[in-house]
Amino acid sequence: MPHATTRPRPEVKQNGNIPIVGVDLGDTHSHVCILDPASGDVMEQTRLRTRREDVERYFARQQSMRIALEVGTHSTWISRALEDLGHDVTVAHTARVRLIHGGRRKNDQLDAEKLARLLRYDRRLLVPIKHRSEEAQRDLAVLRSRRAVVRSRTLLVNHVRGVAKSFGFRIPKCETRIFAGHARDVIPPEVLPALEPTVDAIENLTTQVAILDTRVRQLCRNTYPETALLTQVHGVAEITALTYILTLEDPTRFARSRDVGPYLGLVPGQKQSGGTDPTRGITKTGDRALRTLLIECAQRILGKRGIDSDLKRHGLKIASVGTKAAKRRAVTAVARKLAVLLHRLWITGEVYEPLKNATPTAISA
Repeated sequence: MPHATTRPRPEVKQNGNIPIVGVDLGDTHSHVCILDPASGDVMEQTRLRTRREDVERYFARQQSMRIALEVGTHSTWISRALEDLGHDVTVAHTARVRLIHGGRRKNDQLDAEKLARLLRYDRRLLVPIKHRSEEAQRDLAVLRSRRAVVRSRTLLVNHVRGVAKSFGFRIPKCETRIFAGHARDVIPPEVLPALEPTVDAIENLTTQVAILDTRVRQLCRNTYPETALLTQVHGVAEITALTYILTLEDPTRFARSRDVGPYLGLVPGQKQSGGTDPTRGITKTGDRALRTLLIECAQRILGKRGIDSDLKRHGLKIASVGTKAAKRRAVTAVARKLAVLLHRLWITGEVYEPLKNATPTAISA
């Protein structure tokens, strides 16, 4: 995988005298709390504008510090800026920190102090995360833009179909890319003035989707050729493969391929207490967009057009019970196995064999 070019960062000296800092990020202003590392007393509390020049001006005149930020819209660029200034930065997944996320007393100033105190005691309590590189973030923005455009187009298509039904006519089923032409042929002249601007917008969005699709293909071919390893699997297209690679970014961050399933929230949650261990739904942690794409791939694999494979056989075995719940579990199970398989293909470069685990007798049958 290509590595993003990064500027060399100053070394951070680890010792017991480094001040501990908690930063509660806001959209316009952020609160900062600095603790004495030895006593835990509050040394300074202040509020900054959440702008690059203000953040860099304040932290550039400070000695090297250990800083905890809560993950959010601004945490990506702020963490990079602080690391470039020589600070040791921890980005906290505060949604999983009950003390911060579910506390009875919650305000920005108090949250900044809690971040600092948790970092002082043990950074693992903050459930730290690692932001992707700036290059991966830029490329992932192409996929997110495409998803937003497709979502907007779907909303407008549904609007036109709904208005058409209210006037007693229907627009025939067709591919979305040719919907605008079909709609103009069907919409009566007396209704066309009301819907024509929406149809024009749908046509323009379709053009934008095609442009973004071209960009995705260029990224797969020129920047991320390893996507070809993932698209070997029937049902996995370039968009899913590129989203998978940009979301995980570094395959070696996982000790085992099986760890990818829990990372993407495709495993059942647990709430075990005493002798009870109720069945729960999947955790739905991790990247929602990638999890949704893997679920859609699993549905294609289990569909009528899906080729015979170990993945499909595994899902059909679970769905053989015949209930709707079993079918949902089958889709989730196939998505989880697919996530593991894609990581294995990525890290080993193997040629995909759809029936690798099937016995010769079963294949001939």
